[in-house]
Amino acid sequence: MLTVGLTGGIGAGKSEVSRLLVERGAVLIDADRIAREVVEPGTPGLAAVVQAFGEEILAEDGSLDRPRLGALVFNDPDKLATLNSIVHPLVGARSRELEEAAPEDAVVVHDVPLLTENGLARLYDVVIVVDAGTGTQLDRLVRLRGMSEEDARARMAAQATREQRRAVADIVIDNDVPLDALEHRVKEVWADLVRRAREPRPE
Repeated sequence: MLTVGLTGGIGAGKSEVSRLLVERGAVLIDADRIAREVVEPGTPGLAAVVQAFGEEILAEDGSLDRPRLGALVFNDPDKLATLNSIVHPLVGARSRELEEAAPEDAVVVHDVPLLTENGLARLYDVVIVVDAGTGTQLDRLVRLRGMSEEDARARMAAQATREQRRAVADIVIDNDVPLDALEHRVKEVWADLVRRAREPRPE
């Protein structure tokens, strides 16, 4: 098994790269999706979040009101740390379960948006960074996701810099390119990952 950490700045096109890797046979473990699953209604995760922040962070149907919780923790480092201390261990445990369930010869891709920020590079055999210029990121966030330019710039500024991400990368995928060029690059990267997965590991 080869474990891959896939990351990139918001709007860099990481989701497209993960989709292309899955098409070629990768097993995808999506940290964002798992983070939503572990706080669904009825889970111990949601109970712990409610205990920490109160029932006002629940929607009328008993699910987590994400915008309300986000507004509560976004500008408060202590509250954000409290939330992370609840959610991150649950995400880690579920990710390990999924990884252990994968075939022995699998290329397991962990989609981890904050890999660089949280110092997680050492957890993976290979780190892939999807990189795009600031202008490209901004255009995608405003045009495709409907963000205001101000909000998009704030979200980008809250993340690691391009230089910080590239510093932890084993492989960089440039996504300032048309889709056909991206598909060609991912095909090359996939061949490299399969080769690495088949290499005998040192004892």
